Amino acid sequence: MKISPSILSADFAHLARDVQIVEKAGAQYLHIDIMDGHFVPNLTFGPNVVAALRKDSQLVFDVHLMIEHPENFVEDFAKAGANIIMVHQESTVHLHGVLQQIKKLGARAGVVINPGTPVVMIEPVLSLVDQVLVMTVNPGFGGQQFIPETVEKIVELKKLQKKLGLDFDIEVDGGINEKTAVTCQEAGANVFVAGSFIFNSENPTEKILTLKEALA
Repeated sequence: MKISPSILSADFAHLARDVQIVEKAGAQYLHIDIMDGHFVPNLTFGPNVVAALRKDSQLVFDVHLMIEHPENFVEDFAKAGANIIMVHQESTVHLHGVLQQIKKLGARAGVVINPGTPVVMIEPVLSLVDQVLVMTVNPGFGGQQFIPETVEKIVELKKLQKKLGLDFDIEVDGGINEKTAVTCQEAGANVFVAGSFIFNSENPTEKILTLKEALA
C-alpha cells in the first residue's frame, strides 16, 4: 500500500514546503500531474518544476503525463528526476513505443486509462508496464467526485494480472478519501493518489495518517 499525494492541490507558492510536509508524514510517492491545455483543459508543470523539487525530496516521483504526444517529452521528465512516468492510452498512437522509451530511459513505465476507456484497450501492453493508473474521475481538475463504476476496472485488472502472471501496481486517482480508498483496495488497488483530501485540509499530516489507518 502506497500513498501518493497529488501536488495539483498543493499551494503552488510553497510547493517545496508542502512536499516536505507529506514526506515527513510518511507518504511514499509524490504524484505530479503534467497538463498541457490540449489533452486536458488545464495547464500545470513542466520538467523544470520536477527538477527543482527533486533537489529537496527523496520521494518516488510519480509523474502523470496528461499531454498529447508524450513520446516527445518523456526524456525531459526522466532527466528531471521522474521515477515513474505514466502516459494515457488515449494520448498517443504509439503507446507500445513510448512505454519502451520510458523503460530505456531507466524510469518505471505506467499506462493510464480514463473513466470512459475499457481495460481491453491496454491489455496488449500490460506485460511492459510497472504500474496501471485507473482514473476514478475525468482528468484535468482536482476536487471531483469519485466515479463508482470505475471500481470494476480495478477488479478486471486484478483478474488479468493473475491470468497473465504479471506483476504491476494498480493505482487510483480521483475523489480518493478514507472511504473510496478502501473500496478500491478491496477491488485490488495498492497505490492511492489523494490531492484535495490531503492538501485542502488544515492538517495534511493528519489526513495521510487517516488514509494509512483506513488502508491498514
